[in-house]
Amino acid sequence: MFDLGMSELLVIGIVALIVIGPKDLPELFRSLGRFTAKMRGMAREFSRAMEAAADESGVKDVAKDLKSVTSAKSMGLDAVREATAKFEKWDPLKSATRPAAAASKPDLHPDPAADPPAAPPNSGMGPATQALAEARAERQAIAQDAAARLRLAGAPASATDEGLAPPDSNSKAGA
Repeated sequence: MFDLGMSELLVIGIVALIVIGPKDLPELFRSLGRFTAKMRGMAREFSRAMEAAADESGVKDVAKDLKSVTSAKSMGLDAVREATAKFEKWDPLKSATRPAAAASKPDLHPDPAADPPAAPPNSGMGPATQALAEARAERQAIAQDAAARLRLAGAPASATDEGLAPPDSNSKAGA
């Protein structure tokens, strides 16, 4: 309750000894002990009375019913726990017995400057991971195709191809 260390108790004791005096100090401690004992007894009696009132009103029965209704077993959560335990123990490399057939679309406009095509997906992948890898490869192929078309339809590579001379630092602008 009170966080009093040994040094604080020593200071309080010295002040009490000086203020109250050595004659009356033992009587003060006795009355303080009786007072704390009465307070503890009253607190104990109050808690017993509250428990008895709760027993009479049926709160314990209601609490027991609520605990049984909200238990994990009655809600079927024990099956969920078992499933999660199986999932945590699952090793994707052991369960990959089927080779994954990856059918990638050929690039209609190969670009020699573009990145080389991605390596075929790992055969140890599960079906969902395999589908994600195929979708990613397809998006990359579409992006490479669009980049190649832009390069073919875009502007010339340099300004000299159009007949424009590079800017001269000695020439005046607007002259």
